[in-house]
Amino acid sequence: MSAELKGKVLVVVDLIDYQEGAVVSREIIGKDTGTVTIFAFDKGEGLSEHTAPFDAMVQIIDGKAEIIISGHKNVVNPGEMIIMPAGDPHALNALERFKMILTMIRS
Repeated sequence: MSAELKGKVLVVVDLIDYQEGAVVSREIIGKDTGTVTIFAFDKGEGLSEHTAPFDAMVQIIDGKAEIIISGHKNVVNPGEMIIMPAGDPHALNALERFKMILTMIRS
């Protein structure tokens, strides 16, 4: 984590910018026990189906995302969150540009 982020009030959506045709990420907290990462997805971008060994929580902070978990499509809006269970296949698609916080606890 960058020292300039510690002990300050931060506007979450301003911590990362969109880039045309890209997925951008910025790790905010990185520890052996888990991570907090902010992502910005341009419209039409996504992450292909994959699995993770730990539960992961996604919080949408801007825009709208389609998050597919074990074949079930979920539309997640700003202020909403979803937990992707460990071992379940999941994928993300940007229905429009969106930003999210991904929190993964490794235990």
